[in-house]
This record gives sequence, structure tokens and C-alpha cells, in this order.
Amino acid sequence: MTDETRVEWRPWGPDAFAEAQAADKPILLSLTATWCEDCHEMDAETYAEPRIAANLNDGFVPVRVNVDRQPRIRERYNMGGFPSTVFLAPDGRPITGATFIGPDGMRQVIDRVREVWEKKGAEAGRLPRALAGDLPPAGEVSPQIEAHLAGQVEVTFDESHAGWGDAAKFPLPRTVEFALKRDQQRALRTLDAIRDGLFDPVEGGFFRYTDDAAWTKANREKTLESNAALLRAFANGYRYTGEDAYRDPAVETARFLVKSLWTGTGFGGSMGPAAGTDYYLLGAEGRENAPGPRTDLTVYAGGNALAVDSLLVLAGLTDDEQAREYAERALHRIAEDLVDDGVVTHFNSGGAVGESLLLEDHARVVAAACRARQVLGDDTVAGDSFLDFATAVADAAIDELFEDGSFVDGPATGEGLLSSPLRPIDGNVEMANALLDLAVLTGTDGYRDVAEEAIGAFAGAWDRIGVQVAEYGSVAARLLRDPLVVEIGGEAGSDLHRAALRVADHEALVVPEADIDADIAVVSSGAVTYEATTPDELMEAVSSVTSDA
Repeated sequence: MTDETRVEWRPWGPDAFAEAQAADKPILLSLTATWCEDCHEMDAETYAEPRIAANLNDGFVPVRVNVDRQPRIRERYNMGGFPSTVFLAPDGRPITGATFIGPDGMRQVIDRVREVWEKKGAEAGRLPRALAGDLPPAGEVSPQIEAHLAGQVEVTFDESHAGWGDAAKFPLPRTVEFALKRDQQRALRTLDAIRDGLFDPVEGGFFRYTDDAAWTKANREKTLESNAALLRAFANGYRYTGEDAYRDPAVETARFLVKSLWTGTGFGGSMGPAAGTDYYLLGAEGRENAPGPRTDLTVYAGGNALAVDSLLVLAGLTDDEQAREYAERALHRIAEDLVDDGVVTHFNSGGAVGESLLLEDHARVVAAACRARQVLGDDTVAGDSFLDFATAVADAAIDELFEDGSFVDGPATGEGLLSSPLRPIDGNVEMANALLDLAVLTGTDGYRDVAEEAIGAFAGAWDRIGVQVAEYGSVAARLLRDPLVVEIGGEAGSDLHRAALRVADHEALVVPEADIDADIAVVSSGAVTYEATTPDELMEAVSSVTSDA
């Protein structure tokens, strides 16, 4: 039993499922997170109520899961937000579920589940369609994919308040980055709304989402992943505009990550609400004397890799030395503690070890190592060059997770629905994007081939893909066009290299310390090639290649 509730929670694992099977009881699965304010509220209001707790303890096998630590469970049982409250048959198939449930609602749900269980027993559980084993609808990677998603950016845009959707809004930083190249006005309007509605002016960093369409009701939770992704989106907004309105939030978010989430060796996962106070509504002085937010200082591989990528983008655009330093330190932590022979482990903290071979972790580590090669040069991490390290991580994912033309999210092993393969479109897109970078940087066409197959695996339903996965259109477009590549003969940090990192195309690839003369840059896209010896000439060459390609 926890101190916060009266429910006798079990950890997810074979013992809990065996207990449910032996006792012929349903399982109550509670999906929570340290940063989740509603999760703590449900603990205090619902699970702390004595009669409800007694009913759950007597009639069910209660299981609690931290969704950050066990993302495969999160993806299979998420009811549309957190907390997720899911009733399962002993084999793990869902019977029913919801998000937050108050005391009165929980009493009704308990009675309803008992009735269904008495009538149907284990047959009450159903396998979700996404886990039925069907392959996604494959098709040709064509220009209509990018065009469709560019159209979605326009038609689903909130012209009154910016962003996409007409109710609660998430910032969708990858959609913003897609739009920066294709619909810049809407992208910048959205960055403005995110900055004005979600940015914390006292400590920096962004809150996770807003409960309304007008960005006025921020849900005050800060996660590493959302802040890292927004840092990069704002840095790229600065790339295209040169305006401090986008540079400053990126810089201040980098400072927030270092000041508030740095553990000494990596970045912690999140900061949630403070217990019993409106901490984030206080000014600087008020916060000094108030209880601090709940913080999860677990160093997660994928979140840290995303932070490395974002901090290095910022360092390349602004010469921010602190961003560069902490990106390097975090990358070394990942390589030394969380990667073994190319296999990434989700976390390793306080004696607890997470799952290995998760698709999202591998995709982000590959992307981070490719970014390091572009910004830091031909250096090493954990004894390997950046590209050898990226290659090992990519190869492990391809060997273990690439099946029937697309990537599964992890090994299909474990209790309940974990034994059913899941092929997430967003994870496939992230990995394909990273593999395209790796293909160019290593000159290995095989990585491009895998990326094209993974994107093609979903292309049969291109017209049903929504704006939330607009990055799918970015990767499809990259597969259809020759990449913009800037090779620098000199060392990383030279004037030519710094100019190349500032090219107004966030999908361009930069290769410092290339095998060419030290005092030149070669800008190319397919067969179109120009040379430059000064930063001004380099920018002219980029413009010429872009217009000629």
C-alpha cells in the first residue's frame, strides 16, 4: 500500500497476472506519471476513499504503472490521457477504461465491471484492433503525401488562436517544424501562441499543454521531452527569421533544462505540480519559499537524446557554449550507461533497469549522434566515432525491430498486450528520419532503403494521416528529393562550418572535417554542386543550389 492511497498496488509483472488468474479476478490497471497533476488528484480523491479502496483490494488485482518508465504499456493501454484507469481480464485484454474517475464515478464503474465479469468472465476482455496483428496499409511514397499534410496544416489551423484543433491544445513542435518550410506564417503564429500561453516566465521551460483553444489555461506540467522538442522548434523558428522572439525562449529553455533537470550526469524526466500549492502561479520570490514541484530525475535514454539533438541545434545557431557542453555530457552519459553493443536501455536508475530495444529510444539516439557529427565534428563517444555509434544503434533496431516492412515499438514479449506487436506511425517516422540522416552522413544507401520501406508501409492510408503526424510528410518529401548537403573541409567551429549550421533549411545536412580541401565548402543537392570559400559565398551557393536543384 502506498502512503498516498489505500489501494494495495502491485507492480506490473507475471506475479500480478498469475494472482488474477488464480483468484479469477479482473485487474485494475492505473497508468500514472510523476508530472501528472490529475493523477495525484485521483489518488487523493478516489483511491484514498476507504470504501472504494476496500472494494478494489477485495474484488480486483490493482496494478500501478509509471508511464514514463514503461512506455510500451502506456501505448497499449492509454485511454486518451493520464491518469488512465483500465479494467482488464486476467489475460490483459481490456474490459473497459477511462481517464480520471472521481469517487462517485468509480463506485459506478466498479459495479458495472462486476456485472460484466459475472456474466462473461474472462471473455469480457477484447483485443484492440491496433494489436490484432494486421499490417498497416502499404503504398507508394508519392508527392501527394507532403501535399496532403500541408493541406491539413492549413485546414485544421485555428485562425483565431493559432495551433491546431478547437479544444485542448498540445504544442505539436514537429508539426511546427514541418510548417516552417511549407506554411511559415502559421508556424510562427503557433510559436507565438505557445510562447505566450505555455512558457514559464519565471524559471523558463514550457508547460505541456493547455486545456482550452485560446492557450489561456496551461496545464502546469513540464516534461523533458516536450521541452526538448519545443527548444528545437523555437531554435528553428529563429533560424528562419533571425528574430529574438524565437531565439530567447529557446535559450531560456536550455537554461531551464540545465538548472532544473540536470542530475549531474544527465537530464531528469519531468517536473510536475507542487503538492498543495499553486507554485507556478507565484512570482520568483513566492517560489523561493514554497514547496517545489514533484520532480522525476530518472535519466531516460530517448528524452536525453532528444535534448542532445535540440541543444546542439541551438549551439550551432547561436554559439551557445553551455548548450554545447551539456549536450556533449548527456550524449556521453547515454553512450556509457544506456547503450551496450548498439542496444539502448530505456533507463538505469537506483537499481531499477528499464526495457531495452525500444524503437523511440533507438530513433532518438541515432538522430542525436548524427547531429553531434554535424555540430561537433568527427569526434568520439564511448570510444567510437559518432557515426560508428549511430550505426551500431541503428543496426540493432533494424535487426531486432524491423519486421514485415515496418518497425515494431519493441520486442513483443511480456504480460498482457505486451506480447502483441505494435507498429506506431510516429516511431516509424522518427526512425526513418534518423536513418535518412545516417544514410547521407555514412554514404550507406541501405539505411535510406529501410527508411523508404518504413514510410511506404503506411502510405496506403496517406489521406487519413492527420496533422499530429505531419513529420510523416517531411520524411516522405526527403525520400523524393536529393538532400541539401554542405561539406566543410576545415575543422568544426570554423567560420565556414558555423555559417553552414545556420543555413535556412533545418533539414539540410552539414559535414565538417570532410575529405576535401581545408579552405573550401562544397554545397550540393544531387548533381548540382557549388563551391565556396567564405561564409557569404557559402550562403550564395546554398541559394543557387536550392534554386537549381
